[in-house]
Amino acid sequence: MDLIKITPNKEKARNILKIISLIEERLEGQDRIKMASLIIADYYEIMKELITAILLTDGYKTLSHKDLIDYLREKYSEFTAHQIFLMHNLRILRNRISYEGFSVEPSYLKRNEIFYKQLVHKLKTLVIKKIDKN
Repeated sequence: MDLIKITPNKEKARNILKIISLIEERLEGQDRIKMASLIIADYYEIMKELITAILLTDGYKTLSHKDLIDYLREKYSEFTAHQIFLMHNLRILRNRISYEGFSVEPSYLKRNEIFYKQLVHKLKTLVIKKIDKN
């Protein structure tokens, strides 16, 4: 893992939470059939930013999206192997959407959105706990 040691920054983590709430607000109004691929990409963006906020509160940063998820796997045992697997798969899927123009079937979003929402909630709870910790 390629981590850069920094001074912990809870203020940046708070700012990330504010931006995430705007993305979530935008997500709620999206047409689940027409915008399935963009919704998937947004869920990845939310998770990536939440993990970035966790690293910031721990005093690290990285430029690698893969390292973000690997850091979570190594340092936070409350995330199951299945949850880590879902995040890595979402990262790969988002890359295909963004760089190859891949389209996600709406049924994929329908089957998986509940898991993404659960992961976002778990990550957000952890970030808030870390920000509030003295």
